[in-house]
Amino acid sequence: MLHSNELKPGVTILHENNIYVISDFSQNKTARSAMVVKVKVRNLRTGANVELSFGAGDKIKKAHIDKKDMQYLYDDGENLVFMDNSTYEQIEIDKDRLEWEMKFLKENDNATISSFDGEVVGVVLPDKVALKIVEAEPAVKGDTATNAQKNVTMETGLVVRVPLFIGQDEVIIVSTVDGKYSGRA
Repeated sequence: MLHSNELKPGVTILHENNIYVISDFSQNKTARSAMVVKVKVRNLRTGANVELSFGAGDKIKKAHIDKKDMQYLYDDGENLVFMDNSTYEQIEIDKDRLEWEMKFLKENDNATISSFDGEVVGVVLPDKVALKIVEAEPAVKGDTATNAQKNVTMETGLVVRVPLFIGQDEVIIVSTVDGKYSGRA
């Protein structure tokens, strides 16, 4: 059990039968009232972002998330199929639960699968991934007064804004946090 003042970003908690990961944390203490702890959390089952409030003495149950390295095999239309590299056991995860993660996963890539009490709750992505550009808009000559950028489509279907000098068939580094260009690979 955690006390409400021990909460911090990155901690996973179990609250009202939902599993949340904390993304932001703030404490509010005024002279007239008791301390209130507000946390912004993301529901690991649904992906919804919510704000929760706790009192100063509240105890919150910590959720232990298990992580396992697996290989992404393929997309079967409704699910993404992953395989455990040591036991060769395969699991399927509904595509609707992995809309953001699918933009960064290529077949045969290794991924970390997170689970809670045997229930798969998601895929943990690395901070940055290398992706190949399959389609690039042509650069407009003379459009360099400011930080000019163009749209490119990656091999996973993700559309990214990049500098004008980046061309088709190049491999670039993309941040998985915000989906933005980070540099050349």
